[in-house]
Amino acid sequence: MSLGTGKIGPRVGQETPNSQTIYEVTRADLPLHCPMNGMRLWDSHPRVYLPIEKTGREKCPYCGTEFILKD
Repeated sequence: MSLGTGKIGPRVGQETPNSQTIYEVTRADLPLHCPMNGMRLWDSHPRVYLPIEKTGREKCPYCGTEFILKD
């Protein structure tokens, strides 16, 4: 998982639980699911797999977290 600026915050597990709304992910993070491993509240909602490979961008239907695929 890479870091950016703006709304993209610290690495997974280092932020306040559920405070980050956008994550950049790489192909190494696939298959993508939310919550991701390392999130503090990994049990905050049921795990859902997100098909980010087709669009490069997906949003979790439970918490609204947005994921962006970076190659």
